[in-house]
Amino acid sequence: MNQIYRRYILIPILLLAVLTSASAADILSAVKGKVITSDGAPAAYVTVRIKNTNHGALTDAKGEFVIKRVKPGQYTLEASYLGYETIHQEVVVETDKITQVQLQLNATGQQMKEFTVVGEHKRYNAGTVSNSLRLQSPIVEVPQNIQEVTKDVLADQQVFDMQEGVTRNVSGAQRIGHWDMYTRINVRGSQITAFRNGMNIVSSQWSPLAEDMSMVDRIEFVKGPAGFMLSNGEPGGLYNVVTKKPTGTQQGEVGLTLGSYDTYRATLDLDGKLSKDGKLLYRFNIMGQLKNGHRDYEYTNRYSIAPVLKYLIDDKSSVTVEYDLQYMQLPVIGGNYSFSKKGYGDLPKNFTSIEPNMTPTNIYDHSLMVMFDHQFNQDWKLTAQAGYFRYNQIGQSMWPKGFTTPGNDSLVQRNLSIWDALGVNRSGQVFVNGKFFTGSLTHKVLAGLDMKYSDYFADWNQAATLGDSTFNIYKPVYGGITMPIWDRSRNIRERGVQYTLGYNALYLQDEIGLLDDKLRVTLAGRYTTNKYVNPYEGSYTDSKFTPRLGLSYSIDKHTAVYFIYDVFFMANPGLDYLKRNFKPLTGDNLEVGLKRDWWNGRVSSTISVYQMVKNNVQTADQDHPDPVTNNPIYMRTNGQQKIKGVEVDVQGEIVKNLNLVVNYAYTDAIVSKDEQKEFVGNAVAGTARHIQNSWLSYTLGNSPLKGLRASVGYQYMAGRVAGMVYDKSENPLPDYFRLDAGLGYQINKINVNVLVNNLLDAYLYTGAPSGGYYYWQTEPGRNVRLNVGYRF
Repeated sequence: MNQIYRRYILIPILLLAVLTSASAADILSAVKGKVITSDGAPAAYVTVRIKNTNHGALTDAKGEFVIKRVKPGQYTLEASYLGYETIHQEVVVETDKITQVQLQLNATGQQMKEFTVVGEHKRYNAGTVSNSLRLQSPIVEVPQNIQEVTKDVLADQQVFDMQEGVTRNVSGAQRIGHWDMYTRINVRGSQITAFRNGMNIVSSQWSPLAEDMSMVDRIEFVKGPAGFMLSNGEPGGLYNVVTKKPTGTQQGEVGLTLGSYDTYRATLDLDGKLSKDGKLLYRFNIMGQLKNGHRDYEYTNRYSIAPVLKYLIDDKSSVTVEYDLQYMQLPVIGGNYSFSKKGYGDLPKNFTSIEPNMTPTNIYDHSLMVMFDHQFNQDWKLTAQAGYFRYNQIGQSMWPKGFTTPGNDSLVQRNLSIWDALGVNRSGQVFVNGKFFTGSLTHKVLAGLDMKYSDYFADWNQAATLGDSTFNIYKPVYGGITMPIWDRSRNIRERGVQYTLGYNALYLQDEIGLLDDKLRVTLAGRYTTNKYVNPYEGSYTDSKFTPRLGLSYSIDKHTAVYFIYDVFFMANPGLDYLKRNFKPLTGDNLEVGLKRDWWNGRVSSTISVYQMVKNNVQTADQDHPDPVTNNPIYMRTNGQQKIKGVEVDVQGEIVKNLNLVVNYAYTDAIVSKDEQKEFVGNAVAGTARHIQNSWLSYTLGNSPLKGLRASVGYQYMAGRVAGMVYDKSENPLPDYFRLDAGLGYQINKINVNVLVNNLLDAYLYTGAPSGGYYYWQTEPGRNVRLNVGYRF
């Protein structure tokens, strides 16, 4: 490992060392306590202050807090929750003693099971996962690598949707080249699976439509074979988009963004009560966007509408109904690619093969989710939820037939195909969380049923060449081309190819607490049945039992070490050239890690080391290509992949008003076995040996410029391997470095944020080879966004 790589490994390690030494402060003459709600549950992330002083603390995931270095005397503590009465309690602090207190919050009207705490500082980390991940323990105690991207991080970075810079906030995550409308994120050598509110919303490999951030509260990245907790997904992990829910507080926010490439974007977020008794709550988010691309004739127009209703049946039960509509319009799918026989980056950033008179492609993404919660008591809870997701696409895609003139590397024949699609996805889940004791042992139980069934209909059977083969990629001429007219006289269900994928599963997990809950042993099992139907690739059903073993030990209440052993199993659809089904994708994951929260949860950190083995992985069959194009048309299994690595994540408020996100990942992913020996030792496609990201944001406090904020961040990747490789080479991509910076100012209820992306105007791209030429997607050059927000 050379010097530059050592440097990037040392950055997070040194940072952790500094945090460790800083956390060893003396806590004598302190106030220590716990905040609970009226049902005895811990109240996490509540600000507890000593009135008329600058002393205060934030409760951790267990509701506990410590206010250090308090002078002896009599004080009044103040604590409040959104939706709860503000409480005050008198305390007496004695010299060199710790004063113990317990504060109980009482609901104002109907108590909410989910709430949002509004504080004076931005939150760049979260100590607990959302309810949709089904876990009862704080993140620091969970034997799995889970990273949360909060709404404050997304706002500061001005992320519009999942296709933008979300991955910079998670170690080892990278976005690789793909079609325009969905998000492909790779982690640990696999494309991770898309979830929304705990439900798998994938109906095909080209869905769902990338979520707009206007309706998103946070994004949870779960590393490793996490299918047990939610439902079947890729062994690299999953991302779970948690949408905004009602808080019960009458509030709102409006935002306007202007930017490069004629960007116009407006958002509105309304939150409050619809009934005087506070039982019926609502949340309403709406967004509209017009945006051109950095390529000629390219645009992305979007709008989204996301109303949510929550009814508090009583103090133990609630039902939530959420509907999301997202619309996206673009000229053609695939228009963001460049092509060349000479190599990557051979054309300008703004090169396009799009024609100005192309009929737009329109995509409508609907989802309806119903969630029911019932709290039997403070130890047992039942959750049932169902989702209906409908993806409707009417449009076309473009891909070249190739460089058709022998001996000429300039002339390409563009090809246009219809691409109408309908994806219908149904999901249902019922699970129980519980807690009980057997002697000195604590048991946290998770048991449930997962069901998912999806149909995808696609019509890409109509195609036409676009003009003739005189389109010169180095001297492109646009216009004067007649567009084909597609036959849509029959319903998509009649003319489209149907793919069906479904599964159902039963699971049971017991987290056993020993030694006063310092040591936690997780024993779990899941029985899954997968079903796949495809007119081209046949149909099959597979079932398998997969176990899980986890250990987590708390060195202290803020620090834990963990071990996890996971086994995964998922469908492996397709047929080889002899029309035989593939065996299911199977494998296991071994992982150890260290987690620590700092300063009552203001900063969190994770270090993990893992090794994952994947069996029956598909790859292109090079021995049976298309006789005309010589491109692979069949798949086969390449035996086995072995992925191992180290990941480090640190995020939060490291000192007052200084928020940061720092992460690093080293990934060693190779083909370890291959039936035909030709790929053994090759790097796994779509990986990077080193990924290191940093983002810092500092806000001036008590000064004449109070509220002024400066932000800066970069993304660095080295040892990149092409995202989709169709030949026997690894086709490495050059190192990647992107620098962004911004300034912001908040005064009263108004917030202004200016962000410059790709400050160095670098030529950035991702791509791969295909059939004798290279294709790649460029990112925009230097561009600016100005956002103005108003809270009311």
